[in-house]
Amino acid sequence: MNRIIAIDQSTSSTKALLFDEQCRLVARTNVDHQQHYPQTGWVEHDAVEIYDNMIEAIRQLMANSQEPVADTLYSLAITNQRETAVVWNKRTGKPIANAVVWQDTRGAELCRELRALGYGKLVMDKSGLLIDPNFSATGIKWLLDNIPGARETANDGELLLGTIDTWLVWKLTGGKVHATDYTNASRTMLFNIHTMQWDDELLQLFDIPRSMLPEVKPCDALYGETTAEGIFPTPITIAGVLGDSHGALVGQMCFQEGSGKVTYGTGSSVMVNIGEKPLPAPEGLVTSVGYSAFGKTYYGYEGNIYSTGATLKWMADQLQLVGHPAEMEAQAVSVSDNGGVYIVPAFSGLGAPWWQSDVKGAVFGLTFATTKAHFLRAALESIAYQIRDLVDVMAHATGGQLKEICADGGPTKNKFLMQFQADMLDTPVVCTEVDDASALGAVIMNGFARGLWKSFDEVKDFRKVTQVFKPQPTAATAQLYQGWREAVGQLIK
Repeated sequence: MNRIIAIDQSTSSTKALLFDEQCRLVARTNVDHQQHYPQTGWVEHDAVEIYDNMIEAIRQLMANSQEPVADTLYSLAITNQRETAVVWNKRTGKPIANAVVWQDTRGAELCRELRALGYGKLVMDKSGLLIDPNFSATGIKWLLDNIPGARETANDGELLLGTIDTWLVWKLTGGKVHATDYTNASRTMLFNIHTMQWDDELLQLFDIPRSMLPEVKPCDALYGETTAEGIFPTPITIAGVLGDSHGALVGQMCFQEGSGKVTYGTGSSVMVNIGEKPLPAPEGLVTSVGYSAFGKTYYGYEGNIYSTGATLKWMADQLQLVGHPAEMEAQAVSVSDNGGVYIVPAFSGLGAPWWQSDVKGAVFGLTFATTKAHFLRAALESIAYQIRDLVDVMAHATGGQLKEICADGGPTKNKFLMQFQADMLDTPVVCTEVDDASALGAVIMNGFARGLWKSFDEVKDFRKVTQVFKPQPTAATAQLYQGWREAVGQLIK
């Protein structure tokens, strides 16, 4: 048997998913990791905990699958939360500090300074990105400048850096492979998406030594071998690496120019395939490497929303309004509307298309008639409004309304949200059999790397549509969205 283990390392947890040769999900496990908030606006993860959790997830997966290891050819694929930056000592193998998470805003002041000095065009022209703390460079620079001895150790060539995929591959291979893929590299503000190389001018701008940087490979490359800390008696191949949003683009089979997807996760990513040329992004969006395979690179317009699933988790964990986000749908449909309540979930600022990192979250329209159900409904609606903000910009940039939006992620199980999303976009929302489209994308790249499949056409039928939410907008739909825009307008500068 040929089995592919996909590691989906997300902002809140690490999943291990077992797929067969037909990309059918055989088994899965999930291990949560802790979120660290040492100061207002700071978000950190323990990279060692994430690696340990990944090993534990694989161990549980193998136990749950009940398949004989000796009779099976296993390989490992990785998709990961993007932009989160780890810096570690290559001698000791230990991180110099917690990882700086993509939601972290400690680099906001540096970003303001660089924009004021006129570096915005340089960064956009080379990396395709806006200067924003969401991307890895400012977090890396902060670690080098603020962790005692880090700058000196880095200059001596003793420190390595990487996004989470790089860290996991390095650990899995016992420090033999220091590598990332084009998609993760394209989210750092250090990578030139035209030359497909780390850019000396950008490295100089952020004062990051080139010696720290990983090798950059296509998504469908071989990345080494591992026993996963002895789980496998002989080493298995690591093949297929890409960031989670890009994995979802592949997993949703968005291989045609103009096809797009929405990933509903901790945050949300809207990405549209724009073909083989890294075209300048319209205002409010960025251009990234969409994916690379078979010797070609495909680019995408993308917008990132910082808080979607995170908003629902906050409602459950911090405010304890429900025991679990899955309980929110029943509350939301128990009232006929949001009661005039709007939640702008700018917990880490507002992402695309606003890019206002210093904005704080706010609630508008509270009255004595407001109930918990109105509040929870407003939280779900805030996700659809933010997606609408982005899709409107993308539709205009690509020459018209998108024919459909492919949706993936845990919140797609919420039928109220998906129908509200379709109504808000006036576009069909297509949900698929595999919630974890990012993992499916990694599996496909793994198969390409190992010669299991030799073309995009061979895999396109692996996507199984489970439900299509057709838009049913009413006069109230436009009014609701206008209310959202007015709420956001009170916060942005």
